[in-house]
Amino acid sequence: MTVMSAGTGPMGAGTGDTDRIGATAAATVGATATAGATAAAGAVGAGEAFGAAVRALRSAADTGAPVLLLAHVNPDGDSLGSAIALGLALRRLGARPRVSFDAEPFVVPRTLRFLPGQDLLVAPGDLDGLGAAAALVVTLDVGSEERLGRLSRRLAGARSLVVDHHASNTLFGEVNFVDPEAASTSVLVTRIIDALGVELDRDIAAAVYTGLVTDTGSFRFAATTPAVHELAARLLATGIRHDQICRTLWDTHRFGYLKLLGQALERARLEPELDLIWTWCTESDLRLAGIGYDEIEAVIDTVRTVSEAEVALVCKQDGGIWKLSVRSKGAVDVGALCTTLGGGGHRFAAGVSSSESLAATMDRFREELVHAPRLSR
Repeated sequence: MTVMSAGTGPMGAGTGDTDRIGATAAATVGATATAGATAAAGAVGAGEAFGAAVRALRSAADTGAPVLLLAHVNPDGDSLGSAIALGLALRRLGARPRVSFDAEPFVVPRTLRFLPGQDLLVAPGDLDGLGAAAALVVTLDVGSEERLGRLSRRLAGARSLVVDHHASNTLFGEVNFVDPEAASTSVLVTRIIDALGVELDRDIAAAVYTGLVTDTGSFRFAATTPAVHELAARLLATGIRHDQICRTLWDTHRFGYLKLLGQALERARLEPELDLIWTWCTESDLRLAGIGYDEIEAVIDTVRTVSEAEVALVCKQDGGIWKLSVRSKGAVDVGALCTTLGGGGHRFAAGVSSSESLAATMDRFREELVHAPRLSR
């Protein structure tokens, strides 16, 4: 399989996965937050990387310097919500934050257009025309440079801070604040915002809450701990309309999505010998349904409900590339599986991309699934 990039989509589960986090990237100067030293919601133990992250952001705010906050390609609620939340906080401190992600055309995913702070967004092609270069580049929920797409070049020669909770993170920043035990990247961003002394107002809380419910599956996944619920209560206390946020994220689709979902379910294949259910969506399907790629992330959430399979897979065609969203109910480490294929993610939610045919992609996936680590529930 020729792999291009990794991703988990909006149901990133935040459950931790097998890791490459013990490896040291050549450019890494700061320490990475140790998973075992922190609680699941990232509330215990700051660590050297956390302190370095706060100092770098405070320095940028004190000087009024430009700060570039980058989400990953096809951003989900955790990545974009985290970037916007941190951007709003930095702006209140006097920094000049800009939020961007690689997309052509540069359009916010339909389900995330309710997020506040979208005046912070700048298209990749417009970044050079905004004056001084960024004093600091911060990536949010980005597991590797490849997940930045064309914006990865922004890291060259810049001070860089990685804030993430993927255990497969490649530690590509100057400072890497990575905690695989955190339920979401937005949890880590909240810790940073608190350390910066910025109050969580309603706009920041809405962005953080979006990330939190995205990567906990509305508090259904294993990463949901008492500390996660405590943070949620704190966010709700600001007056955010959590019902509207969740309705937009999970329960609002255009009619074309229902047509495409029906087609994907009709195609679904159950392979009991592999404990696998899988299906696929083509670019032609999207055109016929009249919807965009960003609108089909939820297909996996229906496919994964099948009781006869432990692992669920949806292959989505985008620009001639097959992007695989993989989920596990707890017995198979799909994070390790996707890392073997060149992708990454968490134990129960992961992804990988392939430039090969669907048949060749599935052959390789099946081969690696047989050898994927099994987990005790």
